[in-house]
Amino acid sequence: MFRKFRFRSFVNDIPLNYKFMLIYVIGILLPILASYYLFMDRMSELIKEREEHNLQISLERARKDIHTMIDCGIAVSHALITDKLLSESMDRVYDGQLDFYSTFDDLLRHRVTSYIPTNNQIQRIGIYTDNPTIVPGGDYYVLDGTMRSSTWYKQWEAADKSLKVLAYRDQAANNRAATASYLSIIEKMDYYYAHNSYKKLVRIDFYLSRFYDVLAREKSSLELYLVNDLNQIIVSADDKYHGEVDNDYALFDISNLEEKDIHIVPIGKASYVKGWKLIGVPQETRVKQAMLSMQLYFGMLAGIITLVTSIFIYIMLRSYNYRVKRLSRHMRKVGNEKFELINIDGGQDEIGHLIRNFNMMTAQIKSLINDVYKLEIQQRSQETERIRAELNLLQSQMNPHFLFNTLNALLVVSTKNNYVEVKDIIKDLSKLLRRLLNWKDDVVTLEEEMSFTIMYLGIEKFRFRDKFEYYIDISDEAKLYKIPKMSIQQLAENACKHGIQAIEGLGCVKIRADIVSDHLRVVVFDNGRGMDKERLQEVLYHMRSEEESGGYNIGLRNVYRRLELYYDDKVKFNLVSRIGEGTEVSFEIPLQLLERRLEKGGFDDGI
Repeated sequence: MFRKFRFRSFVNDIPLNYKFMLIYVIGILLPILASYYLFMDRMSELIKEREEHNLQISLERARKDIHTMIDCGIAVSHALITDKLLSESMDRVYDGQLDFYSTFDDLLRHRVTSYIPTNNQIQRIGIYTDNPTIVPGGDYYVLDGTMRSSTWYKQWEAADKSLKVLAYRDQAANNRAATASYLSIIEKMDYYYAHNSYKKLVRIDFYLSRFYDVLAREKSSLELYLVNDLNQIIVSADDKYHGEVDNDYALFDISNLEEKDIHIVPIGKASYVKGWKLIGVPQETRVKQAMLSMQLYFGMLAGIITLVTSIFIYIMLRSYNYRVKRLSRHMRKVGNEKFELINIDGGQDEIGHLIRNFNMMTAQIKSLINDVYKLEIQQRSQETERIRAELNLLQSQMNPHFLFNTLNALLVVSTKNNYVEVKDIIKDLSKLLRRLLNWKDDVVTLEEEMSFTIMYLGIEKFRFRDKFEYYIDISDEAKLYKIPKMSIQQLAENACKHGIQAIEGLGCVKIRADIVSDHLRVVVFDNGRGMDKERLQEVLYHMRSEEESGGYNIGLRNVYRRLELYYDDKVKFNLVSRIGEGTEVSFEIPLQLLERRLEKGGFDDGI
């Protein structure tokens, strides 16, 4: 059975660095690329629309300029055919050359050329007539057989129209042996019927360079072709004047340009330019350059944005990935019981808080483990001290069984002879020795500890007689708490041994135990000779030293060490002494560290 697919679990299984890469690719890079693609597609359409509009403007501007030049030529032609004086002069029969020259000088010399300065597209103007009395020359020509056999005349005559715009190839005006291309307006002068005795024609030749200049001006946008009604290319921006070679005008072959967006506009609606058109082929390089420029600009912009976002996501990824890896590595170390802290600047974000919490947890675990180890060491040290104390006690006894047998023999003799005082002392000494040799219960109540201490002090009283006194002041509440065995007896023994024996007068030992500020306070005071500051510092040094003192103040050091092992640094141990005044030894233990016997016989763990 297939396990149900859970998208959240799938996402949670992806490593953090891959998650950031997916966030970057899907959330940033893909939107940038999609936006770039859609934007480029839209901008391409706008650029094409703009270029198309520019092409239309360019094409219309060229068409208008060409149409204007032709219309201006038509206007000049119309002005000439409606010139009544010119028509009369061309239709008049002259008596001779002198008569014609006279009329020419008076009326005809500048009558035609006066239109050229205001129409710079016009190269020349010619008046043709079959009046034989005209003397050809200047701008006036006789329509003889040679003229009638020329190309322009044949085309005009074949068109069977009084006004015609023609493109043709004929003899060059300045070189009869050569041929040249012409664009001319030819119109019949028949405006006045009264002066139609002879055929008269007006021929206006244009500068083809003016038409080329118009086409060349728009070459950056379009390749323009001026095509006549026979689909012949008259002028183009690439090959300039077609027909300058010996062959005829080239035909415009639209089949070679089917893949291109061809624009065709008629030159005008008038009959004399009917069929004439202007064909524009867009310059692909212009559109390509505009597209390339746009793609380059926005490509650089998208690249910069991608680079900036990549650097930013890398910095963010490195910040998270580096700290998470460090955290993971230290967690593995914790699994191998290596509690090392992460020593980096974790920051103030969630990972930073996690690192700080990890450091706190690691430090606490390390501290707890150290405390456990330390407690074990203390317990072992305590056991060692107990064994050492037991051995010292055993070593101080020549033969415990021999002592007990001897004490029992003395007890029998004292009983037979009714030595009551001696008998009691022997009983107390026997009990005391048995207690010293019995380490089963290492912790006893203060009441029990004091009972054995009183036994010891009774023996010392028997020993010193009237030179020794002792006083006990124990509160009822203090009796219920348990302390390490021999904690008070050894202090009392130390007071008798080092204090009372050294004075001549009455020796006194006072023992006081009570509850003060949630502490059990025990004080042992003797009025012995005391110690000076140097001696006191020496005793304190040997008491607190980790090394054995070699029998020097063993009892005092044993009590201090055992209390320290049991209660760590929570116990307060004080030693005060003055020369001639005596010595006071005291210790205070927090009640919360002590076991307490209930008054009915049970125990609790403290207050």
